[in-house]
Amino acid sequence: MRLERRHAWLLLGVAVWNLLTYAMFTRNLWAAYAEGEDRPTGYWVAHTVLIVVNVAIGLVLGRLGLRALRHADEQRTSTVGG
Repeated sequence: MRLERRHAWLLLGVAVWNLLTYAMFTRNLWAAYAEGEDRPTGYWVAHTVLIVVNVAIGLVLGRLGLRALRHADEQRTSTVGG
């Protein structure tokens, strides 16, 4: 499969969205915990795992997007210059 610039920008956009939304979710979850919200331990564990997994997904998508963008730029430079 060949990724073009538009695919790279889409991956980067999804990565940024993922990281921003889960950063806000983390802040809200921490605030609830700090205020002493009474929830079962499973609630805190499940949401923490959800945050970790989605941040990892965001990082992977961001890395793929950056690599695809660099590769697309290299391809464009080599075809224009050659």
